[in-house]
Amino acid sequence: MLDNFKIRLQYLLPKQCITNLAGWFANKKAGWLTQLVIKAFAKAYKVDMNEAKDPLFTAYSTFNEFFVRSLKEDIRPIVNEVHQLALPADGTVSQLGAIREDQIIQAKGHYYTIEALLAGQYQLAEQFRNGQFITTYLSPKDYHRVHMPCDGVLKEMIYVPGDLFSVNPLTAANVPNLFARNERVICLFETAFGPMVQILVGATIVGSIETVWSGCVTPPREGIIKRWTYPTEGQEGVVFLKKGEEMGRFKLGSTVINLFAANQISFANNLYSGSQTRMGTMMAQAITSSEEPSVNIDESMNKDIVN
Repeated sequence: MLDNFKIRLQYLLPKQCITNLAGWFANKKAGWLTQLVIKAFAKAYKVDMNEAKDPLFTAYSTFNEFFVRSLKEDIRPIVNEVHQLALPADGTVSQLGAIREDQIIQAKGHYYTIEALLAGQYQLAEQFRNGQFITTYLSPKDYHRVHMPCDGVLKEMIYVPGDLFSVNPLTAANVPNLFARNERVICLFETAFGPMVQILVGATIVGSIETVWSGCVTPPREGIIKRWTYPTEGQEGVVFLKKGEEMGRFKLGSTVINLFAANQISFANNLYSGSQTRMGTMMAQAITSSEEPSVNIDESMNKDIVN
């Protein structure tokens, strides 16, 4: 009953107004009030400040500075073998596994298409048909900078306006097409593992999504799709990021989705829906022509897609 009320409430609340207000306050230097909010938040969500580069609350003059706090150097070692890909964020695996034709699982009984996720870019979507995906949920207590799973050259960035539903597990299990309807920033990279998409998904009270090459992407929220293309490798102005480098951040938390082409990578066997993630540990590895990519997805869910 309570869960149903929480879901219905999300449809009724003025999510954009709430988000704008939260973003405004989170960026204000309000002295003792900011400190009070930071301390209360850290206590409520059991934030581990021992990992932060600046562990003292007084080091942060705004809530946003605290929320996107950097970590101590070398506290997240990056897997260093060339055939290994690193997890992009601290959080929890929501779902991962095979993309069945063009279908991605959101939660048991809920699916959405690659094309819908990629805002109707059907040619781009075709590159990931029958590929692999992983969805990582960042809870309020987590480190909120997002890093590269592998070396990559940025080819394209697309901002897609949309709803601002919460992206927590309850909402993912009850709101159809959640990740394909929420605001998001789609980043396409060329990598040694084929094309890779890394998507930063917005949510309620996510005041801002930023990338390291462009700064703040949203806000403003103008209600139109925006698209940027970038130089290829070897050209002036190319955006090249190494494995483990920061590529973006959320000012208040959300979700990261990665897409990979077919027959390119195989997820680590210790990853499953619900497993905790630490940025830099192994997410996947390259597969050879003789290997099959790991599926890591419930058989009953597979049957849902087939049927």
